[in-house]
Amino acid sequence: MSDPAFGERFRVRPGERLRLADHDPAYKGRHTDKEEAREETAHYARRLRELQYLLYAEGRHGLLICLQALDAGGKDGTIRHVLGYMNPQGCRVQAFKVPTPEEAAHDFLWRAHRATPGRGEVVIFNRSHYEDVLVVRVHEWVPKRVWKGRYARINEFEALLAENGTRILKFFLHISPEEQLRRFERRLEDPRKQWKISEADYAERPYWDAYQAAYEEALTRCSTKQAPWYVIPADHKWFRNLAVSKIVVDHLEALDMRLPEPRVDLDEIRRKYHQVAKADPE
Repeated sequence: MSDPAFGERFRVRPGERLRLADHDPAYKGRHTDKEEAREETAHYARRLRELQYLLYAEGRHGLLICLQALDAGGKDGTIRHVLGYMNPQGCRVQAFKVPTPEEAAHDFLWRAHRATPGRGEVVIFNRSHYEDVLVVRVHEWVPKRVWKGRYARINEFEALLAENGTRILKFFLHISPEEQLRRFERRLEDPRKQWKISEADYAERPYWDAYQAAYEEALTRCSTKQAPWYVIPADHKWFRNLAVSKIVVDHLEALDMRLPEPRVDLDEIRRKYHQVAKADPE
């Protein structure tokens, strides 16, 4: 089922100017609905678990997955329904909220760098270092000259990670303003999700166009060969899950990972322990 060309439809090509208006957030490919995509989605979920095991055992690469979206875009859902199939022993999620006093006392990449994966590990950033060229730009929390200079710093940072064995995949979960409002309304009606709602969610909606412009520039400037950005249609949650899992699987399969050779003499261990165990009376 693997098809590396699938991700090319959604990848932001280095050097090309991104226009989010050219990407349909309701796109759902050849599938018509969730039920039709169920089997394929389940296949990629199982394959993700197998490949993560290889990544952990081989210990040559790390995997950093960055998830960005506007409010209600589906970051938590993607983690739960797609990446939740991975073994927690080698996988962790790092959320980026308002910087703590300690984080604010360092450069803007400090908190991101200390959370990156080691070899054999998968780390998912729920929001990421890109907040420092998005929300700070939209709300003018820092001067333009400051956030403008951060694109180059981000590219250098990601290049350093890639040089040290980290595979980087970045996903912008692209929803429409109409779908965002529908999701807010469902949260209002669902007692299990009402805790997620705040007036701040609605207060950000007038900045929709400003956020679109900020994302377009960030993704245009920072989609590189070693750290590509993907614009994932996310109005349909089931298609979002299928697309993200498939792209991650394709990239992990390209690593051509192998289980490491045993580090001990297996025959000696069999002779020393298992033959003795067989000789012991029950």
